[in-house]
Amino acid sequence: MTDVPAWITDVAERAGRTPVPPGLRPPREGGRRAAVLLLFGDGPNGPDILLIQRSSRGRTHAGQPAFPGGGVDPDDDGPVGAALREAAEETGVDPEGVAVVGTMPELYVRHSDNRVTPVIGWWHTPCAVHAASPDEVESVERVSIAELVDPANRLRLRHSSGYIGPAFRVRGLLVWGFTAGVLDGVLSTCGFEVPWDRSRIEDLPPDVVNLAAR
Repeated sequence: MTDVPAWITDVAERAGRTPVPPGLRPPREGGRRAAVLLLFGDGPNGPDILLIQRSSRGRTHAGQPAFPGGGVDPDDDGPVGAALREAAEETGVDPEGVAVVGTMPELYVRHSDNRVTPVIGWWHTPCAVHAASPDEVESVERVSIAELVDPANRLRLRHSSGYIGPAFRVRGLLVWGFTAGVLDGVLSTCGFEVPWDRSRIEDLPPDVVNLAAR
């Protein structure tokens, strides 16, 4: 059996108990079943997580940084199978090198009508990753937890609707929306977060707004 570090087990246990914010609670009926993979590994700069940047040509969430993931297909073994399959298709991750350590409560993404189950994995045998599906993914990054919690990389973004949510600037990526919300919750719940300036609020850039409106 693959050894899983105590800290990632703790992450899975705490994240699995995270209350679902009102705006992300799934409706009683409807919505497409989907899953994303929060893949943690031991990188050169300490613990890290795998992120992708979606293609600007995509139909939904175009150009947005995200976790690997997508819809649950009939042949998948539920959300876990879907998350691993999508990660392999999008980034070249070998599912055999991943130990699934838990799942988070289902979250609802209204814009795409997806009921998303975040799956937490430990990358015990890392492999090279890349944009394996160029029509869907533009780039792939392993981003360290240290970068994500660095106060210099944290801000809040104001959407044209007036909603203000957490965001991160890392590796040339502007991480916002659903992905930033999940990251913010995990970092806070699991004790990684350090104090940062929550009064730092910027408007969502026009080019990002235009892509998000598709």
